[in-house]
Order: sequence, then C-alpha cells, then structure tokens
Amino acid sequence: PSNLILTTMTNHINHRRYLDFLFLADASVSLVFGVLAILTPHGIIRSLGGGEYNHSAHEVFRLYGCLRVAVGWITFNVRSVDDGRFRKNICEALFFCYMLQAMAVLRAQFTDKANPINWIAIILLTVIG
Repeated sequence: PSNLILTTMTNHINHRRYLDFLFLADASVSLVFGVLAILTPHGIIRSLGGGEYNHSAHEVFRLYGCLRVAVGWITFNVRSVDDGRFRKNICEALFFCYMLQAMAVLRAQFTDKANPINWIAIILLTVIG
C-alpha cells in the first residue's frame, strides 16, 4: 500500500511539473509574440499586406499582441496555483482558444487569396492546442 501511495504521489508531482513546464512555455511564447506584435513596425505590416499598409490591420495586430501578453501573464502566474480544477479549466480554455484561432485562420486561407503565412499559423495553432 505505501508503495502505491508513493507511486501515485510521484506521478502527481511529475504531471504537475510537466504542466508547469507547458504553462511556462506557453507564457514565454505568448509574452514574446505579444510584445513583438505590439512593437511591429509599419514596414512589416506593409510587406505582410502585399505592399500596402493597412492601419486597421496594424491596430488589430497590436490589439492581438495585447491579448497575447495578458494570456502570457496569466499562464505564467497560474503555475503557482494548487487548485487542480482551476488549472484544468485554464488548459481547456487555452485548447479551445488555439483551436478556434486555427479554424479562423483556416477559413481565411480558403475564402481569400492563399497565403503561406496562414499555413504556418494553422499548423502552429493546431500543434499548440
């Protein structure tokens, strides 16, 4: 019985460490991408837009960067939370968020002119989710 308890505790600790690592990885990528999105210069937005600058697209990109910074902050700090239900809810919310983003980009890929950057985003969002 004591060996079973020790094994169960060890598995719990290993799963928690792995989830903490995933939270840290997600937080790191979110924070870096978010800051880069906020600071993206006009020239990069112009080149992504096919040579034309679109102010509205730039602002939406910056706003998305703000959301990524907020998500990064949340996932970085949730690592210290001991409530398993709350951590599970965060995982589920992130999963649905990334899947919905992937579906939105996939829809854009098929309803507008094809863009290789969209395929990269679709793959990354699907893998992350």
